[in-house]
Amino acid sequence: MTFTVLNTGPAMREILQAAEPDRAELLRRALEPAAGMYSYFPGKPDLVHMHTMGSGFPLDRDIDLSLEGLRRLEEARAWERIGEALREATKVLERANPGVQVPDATVLLVVGDPTNEFFQTTSLGMNANGSVPGYIYLNVWPSLENLARLEATAVHELHHNVRYAPGNVVWDPATVTVGEYVVSEGLADAFARELYGEEHGRTRIGVAALDDDEAIGRVLTGLDVTGMQNFTAWVLGDAHAKRFGGEPVGLPTGAGYAAGNKLVDAYLAQTGRAASECLVTPAADVIAATGAL
Repeated sequence: MTFTVLNTGPAMREILQAAEPDRAELLRRALEPAAGMYSYFPGKPDLVHMHTMGSGFPLDRDIDLSLEGLRRLEEARAWERIGEALREATKVLERANPGVQVPDATVLLVVGDPTNEFFQTTSLGMNANGSVPGYIYLNVWPSLENLARLEATAVHELHHNVRYAPGNVVWDPATVTVGEYVVSEGLADAFARELYGEEHGRTRIGVAALDDDEAIGRVLTGLDVTGMQNFTAWVLGDAHAKRFGGEPVGLPTGAGYAAGNKLVDAYLAQTGRAASECLVTPAADVIAATGAL
């Protein structure tokens, strides 16, 4: 198992300080080592477009603010901390799950868009993805809250990476359910909480809905929904669905994360197992704990 945390700091500084017409091509080159994380997209998506869609730092405005964000990441030793966290978390997973397949992974860290209102307020300055084995993506605006959760966010995405690695849990786009997605988020959060505590281990966008019983109950009615085009609304909430062209289902931001945390906590309480031991636990086993909610 090897983690390649791409040294994107110097590349981002070069991009942001370059003449505007040159920035897109420089960004494309910097993103190329992680292009495989879009392998499930039809065709060959443009990396600069995907960066923009994900609220990465802009190329045509707010250059000084983006450079300030980069400086904060560098001062926080973000790249080193992420690498250390991933290596230590992998040891925990391997001890708890002997023989588990842990893929090598390329890790891409970028500065988020400093003035994108949706990214900063609804997404709370963080977009991350570890669902494609072999790649971990972290788009961070380095607020104090996000910097404090940097390790926990990285190991949350590591959990997804390992859960869906070949030989572990199969993610079949044709048959995967909202239930699997919700449970995977709950398990990943529970693992991050096991390592970094309740305050920092939970995905931030899911915290506000933890006590919203109505929203969590609504999520539970959709656990059998299939079709990945529906997942944004059921897990991230209506605001994200509207943002990315999905159909709202009546849920606040992060409701799926909150429901996943509740389900997993109920399951762990019933079984007495540690989160790290449940890496490849079938979603159906966790969902069976709904009676305890």
